[in-house]
Amino acid sequence: MAANVPKVTISNGSQTMPLPVIGLGTATQPQVAETTKSAVLDAIGIGYRHFDTAFIYGSEQPLGEAIAEAIKTGLIKSRDELFITSKLWCTFASPELVLPAIKTSLKNLQLDYLDLFLVHWPLKISGEVKRLPIPKETIFPIDIKAVWEVMEECQNLGLTKAIGVSNFSTRRLDELLSFAKIPPSVNQVEMNPLWQQKDLREFCKAKGIHITAYSPLGSRGAKWGDSESLEYKVLEEIAKAKGKTAAQVSLRWVYEQGVSFVPKSFNKDRLKQNLDIFDWSLTEEELNKISKLPQRRGILPSMMMEPSDLVREIEAEI
Repeated sequence: MAANVPKVTISNGSQTMPLPVIGLGTATQPQVAETTKSAVLDAIGIGYRHFDTAFIYGSEQPLGEAIAEAIKTGLIKSRDELFITSKLWCTFASPELVLPAIKTSLKNLQLDYLDLFLVHWPLKISGEVKRLPIPKETIFPIDIKAVWEVMEECQNLGLTKAIGVSNFSTRRLDELLSFAKIPPSVNQVEMNPLWQQKDLREFCKAKGIHITAYSPLGSRGAKWGDSESLEYKVLEEIAKAKGKTAAQVSLRWVYEQGVSFVPKSFNKDRLKQNLDIFDWSLTEEELNKISKLPQRRGILPSMMMEPSDLVREIEAEI
């Protein structure tokens, strides 16, 4: 029996939309199409209805194939049962490239529309990315006003139901809100017990912007699973008291902050475990312990891009 996933409400400027609080993140490396497709089909079968992808992930095409197969085999009745998010990669962060980019993503996904289209990072990369880290001479400031106008056009044309951003600080959101005709519905950012984003959460709540957390279980920069880590021990102690895993405690903490989240796992058992967080809660004492954990961000632009003044500025903000 498929799990019943709670939903939150987001706004696209003219109406509200339901968003399943947990989705499947697909930014895994290396990206193997058949593995991705199989994991998506498993996820749909056990109750996932929210899927997060991006052009740069290389997962749009296998996700699209899985959706088509799920409809064909009766796992779902129609595409409308799903919430699909994709993102505008930095090489397309120029006004003349936004419409071609979303149309490419829709073609990859075999879909007529997205539910949510996000500006992936608040920067622009010129030319084709041929190696990582991305050379600093190809990294430039984004003309967010010009790009956002075409993002709004994407929504007005029905190519996406809502638009938003990813990895935007309060300062960059303030700038965007100063001219946006359609405000961003979502800001997708790294968030987990080791990077709690309290100030950003309060800002977004006040502005009516919903937060979706990526890396809700921690990330490459965090020492999850290190038994000598104080942070891990705190979560393990809570997990043991609950009869749960540290990962489930982390997801439950994120859920209790009122945000949605997109953990990445292609393991069917873990996919099921990640859904098993809705019929229990953390105590005030447990929440207090988690609130005092040392904070450290795990995902940085410099993991993908050579250090530059712009990259350092963004890292200092988010």
